[in-house]
Amino acid sequence: MKIAFIGQKGIPAQSGGIERHVEELSVKLAEQGHQVFVYSRPHYTNKALKIYRNIKLISMPSINSKGFDTILHTLISTLHALFQGYNIIHYHGVGPSTLSWIPRVFSRAKVISTLHCRDQFHQKWGWFARQYLKLGEWASCRFPHQTIVISQILKKFCFERFNKDVTYIPNGINQPAEIEQDIQKEILRKFNLEPSKYFLTVARLVRHKGIHYLIRAFNRIKTNKKLVIVGDSAHTDDYVVYLKNLAKNNPNIIFTGAQFDNDLHTLFKNAYLYIHPSESEGLPITVLEAMSHEKCVLVSNIPENIEAFAGRGFLFKNKDIDNLVKKMQILEQRSELRYEKAQLAKVHVLQNYNWDNI
Repeated sequence: MKIAFIGQKGIPAQSGGIERHVEELSVKLAEQGHQVFVYSRPHYTNKALKIYRNIKLISMPSINSKGFDTILHTLISTLHALFQGYNIIHYHGVGPSTLSWIPRVFSRAKVISTLHCRDQFHQKWGWFARQYLKLGEWASCRFPHQTIVISQILKKFCFERFNKDVTYIPNGINQPAEIEQDIQKEILRKFNLEPSKYFLTVARLVRHKGIHYLIRAFNRIKTNKKLVIVGDSAHTDDYVVYLKNLAKNNPNIIFTGAQFDNDLHTLFKNAYLYIHPSESEGLPITVLEAMSHEKCVLVSNIPENIEAFAGRGFLFKNKDIDNLVKKMQILEQRSELRYEKAQLAKVHVLQNYNWDNI
């Protein structure tokens, strides 16, 4: 089959759960012999890159801005896709899915939409954008031939709100790569870190990921460990400045920027505890990744996080800094609690969120 993916920024993934999802899915479909085409944005994927792991990359113009980048790129990509003879056109995200009616009307392709999360609750968006994203939830369930959701929470939402019985196919992870000890030591040295001497969080630095709660909590606990924050701005430079101001008087808070491959795997492998304080999610890939590295996780008690970790970790009350401080302090003092949960976590994710099965 000829399969096209529209809505993502591009691949190879640099940041963002959708981009990582599309990369894993498209690579494995290409390995099965399908012709796979991924539409990309020139500010994210070098337009000179035409093929990646047997996937054909199609670069289309976009505007690198928070407001119009996605919808403009989706429109141009959709119009291009109408004339390529695709069997499947697969939209990713509720915003892009508002345009999925176009190939339904003007092409013979089967149209799929994957609803990754309820973007309208992300705090970076203004009123108009939130209303449009709310429309996108309806469009994801109404325009395509089939709709996919990545969590049981979203499946329940689509049935209750739109009376739509959608297909559940979750995010996934791969078996963590083995990295030589000397390489790991070199990577940790680069960030002035030691094994099991730091708390870790990995996220885009956007407000709904709740990193400000974590920094405030870390500033209050008694510990000789560091806090490592992996991630970059997503048109949220003001928020990044705010976070760094919160952390400026604590030299044990380290911002690494976005990290990939061996560097990211090493940071996961050697963390003492993984913390995910997000206010809103679809299904958090970074929590799954931390669990696959046999790490104990401490996550906010939103339904999507609870679904992901399935009791193989610890919860704190969403947005509650006092409760987060309490849980961090307990896990700092009682390391035996971490080991039991970490072992259960690894088995759980490798059995239930394996990309080969997905």
